[in-house]
Amino acid sequence: MLGRSDPNRELLDAAALCRKLVPEGTVEAFLADHRQELFPDERFADLFPSGRGRPSVPADVMASVMVLQALEGLSDRDAARALKDRISWKVACGLALDDPGFHPTVLTYWRTRLRSSDRPERIFDAVRGVVDATGVLKGRTRRALDSTLLDDAVATQDTVTQLISAIRRVRRQIPGAATVDLHAHDYDAGSNPLIAWDDPVAKEQLVSALVADALALIDATEGAELTTEQSESAGLLALVAGQDVEPGQIEGTWRIAAKVAPDRVISTVDPEARHMHKSRSSYRDGYKAHVAVEPETGIITAASLTPANAADGPAGVALLEGEGPGLEVLADSAYGSGEVRSALALAEHRAVIKPIPLRPAVPAGFTLDDFTIDRSTGTVTCPQGHTVPISRRGSASFGPRCRGCPLRQRCTRSQDGRTLRVHRHHELLQAARCQARTEAFQADYRRHRPMVERSLAWLVARGHRRLRYRGVARNRLGLAHRVAAINLRRLVNMGLDHRGGWVLAL
Repeated sequence: MLGRSDPNRELLDAAALCRKLVPEGTVEAFLADHRQELFPDERFADLFPSGRGRPSVPADVMASVMVLQALEGLSDRDAARALKDRISWKVACGLALDDPGFHPTVLTYWRTRLRSSDRPERIFDAVRGVVDATGVLKGRTRRALDSTLLDDAVATQDTVTQLISAIRRVRRQIPGAATVDLHAHDYDAGSNPLIAWDDPVAKEQLVSALVADALALIDATEGAELTTEQSESAGLLALVAGQDVEPGQIEGTWRIAAKVAPDRVISTVDPEARHMHKSRSSYRDGYKAHVAVEPETGIITAASLTPANAADGPAGVALLEGEGPGLEVLADSAYGSGEVRSALALAEHRAVIKPIPLRPAVPAGFTLDDFTIDRSTGTVTCPQGHTVPISRRGSASFGPRCRGCPLRQRCTRSQDGRTLRVHRHHELLQAARCQARTEAFQADYRRHRPMVERSLAWLVARGHRRLRYRGVARNRLGLAHRVAAINLRRLVNMGLDHRGGWVLAL
């Protein structure tokens, strides 16, 4: 059953004795005064529907601890320790000075309850409700979109490690799998295979034998009645057994493939984590946080988390689904695709998004904008004046017309002549490139876009670029709590108070 805070103060109540020690204008001081208005019991009642049993820790206490934990970037053990021996936390949560707090696993238990509910992000929703009640966003119709990469909580595994780990999991979870005759390695031993790791031939032989063992296990479990967990383990084994290898020169053998598989699993411990290059020199393994920010206040209006290789554009559009029409959406060129611009136009938003740069086929040569594309006639005219039709697939090939053309050196190096791909949202993309050259666009972008970078800096500060959990669902909940804490701190800095309703002093 859901526990409730006792309205009567205890003899050693921390707020009664030490409230003046907690500085005004801090999140701790705000929670000490208004945590029950911010996190009423009714908001969490569905987590404990039964009226029987031992009462849980009061909801306002748990929600306050989760906010402070997310704000400071503490582990469950450190958060429980802070609640036990830090006066500011006791004051914020309404505990007595001699209250021992609770065991760290209580935080895990509450997160599991939240994640399994139909409203897992209710702490974020509570703070967002305060934002709406204050009216701080009223009349502010700009939203800046951006994302940042987050490091996963596990080690990235090579092909050999993934194969061994997946085989061990199947042998452990599926009855009868441990009796299948395997030859590549002693999977009951905890050590790595004993080979000369600097010998390419030995490594190739090991990989081939591991893949053969994996395929033998998959064949042995095919057709068996498996639980969801067992099916996921068998599916993961099949995935890692095929993603990094290709048939060898000898029939029945395998070797590491020269190419990296798209959407490659990088760890069997966290199969949802992915590898991503933010640029040619910057890359991370893990997940990606997507945010929408109101640029004048710095309030994060929405946030989401995806695997690191997910595209920015669709995730950014999804963040605006709860907003009304008429927004001015600011973003960099990662959000500049035709599909994203079309989606924003359908939602009646105005895009102030940097266009994706056009790349000429030859250095300093002609780009797409140097050609005349006429949708009404379905033709494309090149700078030399040659006109060709657009095919059903959106391509326009000049072919033999490029032979002997005086502008060929500035147009193409292909022996078959220049071929253009006309995007189905070509008009939107062309208009965006024209818009980006105007002074109004550049002034608006320079003034309002940088705030989202500052919000992302707040988001990953104090070690928060490193995630604590495995999987999208767990880390998405952690991100929601972090965003709620940042927004609450921002509101407190703006003078948030409760006087019969939520108001801002500023």
